[in-house]
Parts: sequence; structure tokens; C-alpha cells
Amino acid sequence: MIQPALPSPLRALALAAAIVLPVAVVSAQPVPDAFTVVETGQRFATLQEAVDAVGNARATIRIAPGIYRQCAIQRDGVIVYEAPEPGSVTFMARSCEGKAAFVLRGIGAEIRGITFSNMRVPDGNGAGIRLEKGALNVAYARFENSQQGILTADDPTGRIYITRSTFSGLGTCEHSAGCAHSIYIGNYGSLTVRESRFERGLGGHYVKARSAEVVIENNSFDDANGKATNYMIDLPAGSIGRIADNWFVQGRDKENHSAFIALGAEDLLHTSDGLKVENNEARFVPGLSRSSVFLADWTASRIVMQGNRIAGGIKQYEQR
Repeated sequence: MIQPALPSPLRALALAAAIVLPVAVVSAQPVPDAFTVVETGQRFATLQEAVDAVGNARATIRIAPGIYRQCAIQRDGVIVYEAPEPGSVTFMARSCEGKAAFVLRGIGAEIRGITFSNMRVPDGNGAGIRLEKGALNVAYARFENSQQGILTADDPTGRIYITRSTFSGLGTCEHSAGCAHSIYIGNYGSLTVRESRFERGLGGHYVKARSAEVVIENNSFDDANGKATNYMIDLPAGSIGRIADNWFVQGRDKENHSAFIALGAEDLLHTSDGLKVENNEARFVPGLSRSSVFLADWTASRIVMQGNRIAGGIKQYEQR
């Protein structure tokens, strides 16, 4: 499973934005030979056939460029899903089990360079990826114009690593299942989000995670064109780790503008003592005058806050 070298924050944001590339339209499904299991050379017309062929093994499925109205369920094994170039493969408007384009419940999975678009289901939780257990790596991916980008169940021993990806036009609070978010992580062992871009939210939070440990570094949270959004980062169960070197802009159209980051606002599952929030930049969109709090804390924990550059009208910390 890859963990690419980290570039400078500005270069990282450029990389995240640059993954939007033109894709060739696939006119019919299934698509002969579109899905290749690299280790065996087998080729399949549907992603599900390729996943089933891997079974409980470890393998890479290389996907031919195109737009696919397909979905797949991974029940076993460790699979890398790989586009030949970032942005050259899109899965859109098709979900399995009423959940997501990729439903993952194997040992582990990695998503490289794939776009997920227009994922919607009746309960409002349509996602590009539904992770139900196991480890997950995501790199150079794009999640757009859907109810959610990534949604998970609980796996306290699991690990999630997201890097150099874009989350755009996601979230909703208009369904009976509650709010959907750009990223919604359950009680996972750890979540890392690095060098990624969050923008144009349509409800809910940009990152909501009940993980015991989080590392959220070198990302941009651009809420300038958001609509009816809430927090940039919500850690409702408490978390340790580090939130650092991120860039936050709060927009005008908010359902809740009271805080940028919320800690422990729901049932506490984890300690937050020692959480570091440092070297971030936070401000409002130009011309906006209101009050907010950078970190609202319901845990009364020992939080390390240093080096943050906070604009006027934003209180750095508030215990609630």
C-alpha cells in the first residue's frame, strides 16, 4: 500500500486541483477487457468480475480510461484499484447495495487516481466509497457532486490514509438518515488526511470522524462557495493526534457558523488530551463580518494550540 512522499503545502494543493482531467465517455456497459488483474493478466468486462477473480488474494486491478456506470463489492483480500492517470477513470451514478460505487469489506483496499461522481441513494448516504472494515488508502482521487465522498462503519483496529485528493460539491442534511458529509468516518483506529482539498460543500461537515487518532495536515478547506454547511472538522467522539498546517476559509452560507473545528460535541469514546492544533490559518471570506470560534471544545481536555494565524472576529479557543 503506497504512502507517497509529501511535497510542500502549496504544491500539494495544486496537485489536488490538477487531478480533474478530461475523460473519454464509455457508451455501453459492460466494457470488454476494461478491467485487468495485473498479476494474472486476466481481463474482465465488469469491475465486479475482476474483484471476484481476486478473491482472498492480493492484487491490482488496472482500469482502462473511461466513464463507468458500474459498482462493485469487495468481500475479501487486498485490492489496489488503479487508474492509468489521475482523472482518467470515473465511476458515476451507480451504487451497490444502495450504498456506494465501491463497497469495501475485505482486508484492505487502495484507490489510485479514480473519480467518483453523482452518487445518490434514497436514504441520502450515497458515497463514492463505503468502507465497512479493513484498511483503506486513497491517493489522487476526486469525489464530486454526490451525497457523500467516503462513508465508513466502525473498525477500531482499522487505518485510513487519504492524500492528494479533492472533495467537491458533497454533503446534505435533507434526508431522514441525517446529515451526509464530504468524509464521514466511524469509530476507526486512525484517520490521516494530507494534502487534500475540500470545497463547495452542500451541507453537513467537510470532515467528520469518530477515529481515536487523527492526523489532518496540509489541506485546504475552502467554504467560500459552500451552501448550508456546518463545521470544517468535527471530531464528535474526541480524538488525539494533530491538526496542522491547514488553510480554512469560512463562507457566508452556513447552517452553523459557530466554529471551524468542533471537538467532543457528542458521546465521548476517546481521550483528547494532547491533541495538537498548530500552524493553521483561518479567516472569513472577504467582506464577511461575524463572530466564530476556531476550536470549540466540549471535552475540557489539555489541547496544545500554537502558531495558528486567526483573523479578526474568530476566537481561537472556547470551552463549551
